[in-house]
Amino acid sequence: MLSASVKKLVPGLMAAVLASSPACAQNQADIATRGVLVVIPAYGEVTHANDEGHATFQVEEQDRDKTAAASRANLKMKQGLEILKREDPGAMLKTRGYYTYPVYDNSVSLSAGKPRPVVGWRVGQYVDLTTGNLDGLPKTVAAAQKILSLNGLQFGLAPATVRKLDRERIDAAYHDLTERIGAIAHAMGRSSADAILDTVDFEGSGNYVQKQPMAAPAAMSFRANAPDVSVEEPSFEPGETTLQMGLVGKVKFK
Repeated sequence: MLSASVKKLVPGLMAAVLASSPACAQNQADIATRGVLVVIPAYGEVTHANDEGHATFQVEEQDRDKTAAASRANLKMKQGLEILKREDPGAMLKTRGYYTYPVYDNSVSLSAGKPRPVVGWRVGQYVDLTTGNLDGLPKTVAAAQKILSLNGLQFGLAPATVRKLDRERIDAAYHDLTERIGAIAHAMGRSSADAILDTVDFEGSGNYVQKQPMAAPAAMSFRANAPDVSVEEPSFEPGETTLQMGLVGKVKFK
């Protein structure tokens, strides 16, 4: 229990502490933060629906006769390209990855200096399709699958869309920086008006580039697909892509 004399002193002491606290806090903020350089990271992102499709088709043939396998593969690729051009005239096509591999007889055991005999040849090729016609892509793929195998499919943003969204991405990152400057100034007991932006380093270049996933190996085909058999259209959901940008701001307080 406090004595009567101490109780009389408590209100006066509390009043003195409260009266001196703001001044002490202000002096402490002025001394601790005057001229300080603060490095502040900030981030911005913009999300947009995907507007470009990338499909990879493959043809593969196997035969004991290398010439026969190559001839069938070449013919099927030619027919597949004709279908793709007809179904989507605006698409960009790129053939790649032509290969010819020997097929060995694995039932024969290896002997010293005697490799397994070749029992056939595998010949194949890839073609990449890039299109902005996402509504017609299922029909295009179904038509091409009469001849070609669909090896991979992914969606993204067209280069023109990325350039269009770049300004929004920069605006979002800079807005985040200004908000963080205000929050840090408040935490330091300072005003945002005392902050001078010394340097802004945009370091988000290339962060939106996505690595292309490797195509899964396709199963070997020993028989040609029947071109007169119709294929049901596949179902695709293009989804969306988020573009990000980071920046670092150096802020000096007066």
